[in-house]
Amino acid sequence: MMDWRIALGGVLTVVWIVGGILYLNRQPDSLFAMHIDELGGFLEGAFVPLAFMWLVIGLFVQQKELTSNTEIMRQSMLQGQQQAEAVAALEVNARQEAFFKISQNVQKQLGMVTGMQFISAFGDTEGNVVPDERTRELVQALSLGDDTVFVREFLSNSVPMIDQRTLVFYGTEIRRRHSMNYRETFERLVKLAAECDPDGLISGTVTNTAFGLLYNLLLRHAPAEVTIPADTSLVAVGPDLTVNVR
Repeated sequence: MMDWRIALGGVLTVVWIVGGILYLNRQPDSLFAMHIDELGGFLEGAFVPLAFMWLVIGLFVQQKELTSNTEIMRQSMLQGQQQAEAVAALEVNARQEAFFKISQNVQKQLGMVTGMQFISAFGDTEGNVVPDERTRELVQALSLGDDTVFVREFLSNSVPMIDQRTLVFYGTEIRRRHSMNYRETFERLVKLAAECDPDGLISGTVTNTAFGLLYNLLLRHAPAEVTIPADTSLVAVGPDLTVNVR
């Protein structure tokens, strides 16, 4: 659609030229009879107003086009930003889905490590502190998919040797190896959760599961020679059954 300024300029130009022609027809002297200097002055005076008018119209039209282009660029930038945010959200969702799949396998691994720790601490080597029948029930529950069954036993106040958790977790080389394996695995899980969780919701959920509560016990009851790495992303705070992320 033609800009109204251009349409107005065209009308004024036609009116101006027609008016000039009528003016010349009323003059006694012909245009061709004028001296070259007079002809130049006449043409300059006749067309300078038109040139100035079209210059002004061109500036207004150019300003409008620049404004339109600026708005188009702004909309393009906004769309690009929205697309970038959408891609970032999809990436976060993909990483979170991958984390949940990995988390299931890690929890199974932690459940098995805890089961081995439990058997080492309360099984045959310790004089069957926990009866074999009870141990078999726990192992069966673990095999059926209850990954926290042994974790809950360690967290329960009814667990044998509740006042000797340092001995239970680190009393032998095997137990110490199981405890350190559990700690390292859980720390990697929490770090992985933090990488795909900008809001910290998943990390908070992971650290406050039964696995996180047991991890805290392993830290709190570690003997002096079992140090906590200075760069660990987890610290034990508050009561025994709390784990937080820095």
